[in-house]
Order: sequence, then C-alpha cells, then structure tokens
Amino acid sequence: MDLTDPELVEIGPRLHMLRFPIGQAYVWRDGEDVTLIDAGWAGAADQIGTALRGAGLDPSRIRRIVLTHGHRDHVGAAGELAERFGAEILAHALDAPYVRGELPVPEPDLLDWEHPIHEHGLTSPEAPPTRVDRELSDGEVLDFGDGAVVVHGPGHTPGSIALHLPCHGVLFTGDTVASVPDVMFGVLHVDRAEALASMRRLAALRPSVLCCGHGEPVTEDTAERFAKAAEPAG
Repeated sequence: MDLTDPELVEIGPRLHMLRFPIGQAYVWRDGEDVTLIDAGWAGAADQIGTALRGAGLDPSRIRRIVLTHGHRDHVGAAGELAERFGAEILAHALDAPYVRGELPVPEPDLLDWEHPIHEHGLTSPEAPPTRVDRELSDGEVLDFGDGAVVVHGPGHTPGSIALHLPCHGVLFTGDTVASVPDVMFGVLHVDRAEALASMRRLAALRPSVLCCGHGEPVTEDTAERFAKAAEPAG
C-alpha cells in the first residue's frame, strides 16, 4: 500500500494532529521543543518532518516520542524519527516488549463486527522492532505540557496508556476511546471489560480537549460527551 502523506491539522496554538490513512498521531509544542504522542506509520519519517516544517516546527527539536501502545499504526516511524533527530522513545513497561519486537503483539478479542476493522488495520505497514528508552508506569509526570501525567489504561493492550495534561485540559487516549463519529468505546481490545473500566477512569478526568487514536479531536462539550459515552449500558 502506498504511503499517503499525513495531514497536519491544528487543534490549538500548541497542539496539532498528524492524520494518516489509518489512525493519527499528535504533536505538542513547548516553545521550540516538540513532543510526539504516537508516531504514525512506518516509513513516514520524511513526511512527518515535512509536515512539521510546514507548520513552522523544527523536527530536530523532537525531544520525545510517547507511545500510547504497541500497535503498528502508533509505533510506526518512532525508531526512524528517534535515530534521525535524537528523540527519546517512551512506552509503558507492559507494552515495551511488543514495541521492541521481543514478544508478539497480543491478538484482540474480536466481536463479529470487528473482524473487517481488524483486517483493514492490517493494511498499514508493520512497525519494525523499535527501541524503548524509558519504560513508564501509572502516575509518572513527564516534562512536557506543563506536566503530562501518565495514566495506565489497560485493556486495549496490557500496557496502553493515556496522557493527561491537566494544566491544559487535554487528554490523549490512544485507542481505548475513539471519536467516530462521536465519543465512543474503542475497538479491537485484548480485554474488553478491562478497557471499559479504563475508559470510565479516563472520563472521570473531565478533559476539555479529547485526542483519540481514531476520529476527530473533541473540543466542544467534551467532558459531558465523554461521560455519556462511558455510562454503563442500560
């Protein structure tokens, strides 16, 4: 499958989204320093650099790449970007072996209607084994976004994380939550019950900006829409 150039979408003065044919990554700016939340598709390092430059961002100032989980459309270009620009790669300790290629990524527990979605996702390039420089755990505070809190949210994968920027009301959820077309429970989970519990924990953070791994960023009535989506069925 030919790689399509990612589209860079401005969400706010310090926040952009990199949209790929499947999935997306996010860009946070602190002054001239750049943090990537996920890394899009394998083979996309050149295109990501070009997109950043088009927004006035210097890819050589990518300080860190934080992976929300170990799936191919999120790990993608992390290794190449890190080698090229000297960035640090961070992932939760439980997903780090998948990122490094030491263990196979666990297969999701698919509902019948999820099979076509899963097959479509496999059309994105397989991520190469990628180093992890720092293994994360729940509650750690990272040095960007005026204090980014790691929230371990297992279920989509064992080591799925969200990143909460409480000073800015921004929450990056990875694939635990989606916004297709509105805020909803994500798909393709290894443990659906665990992922739903993680979604409810994230909803309790009441973000004003919700950045999911799939779907448009949510910036209006965000906390209320998220809380409604996380309500128990029935």
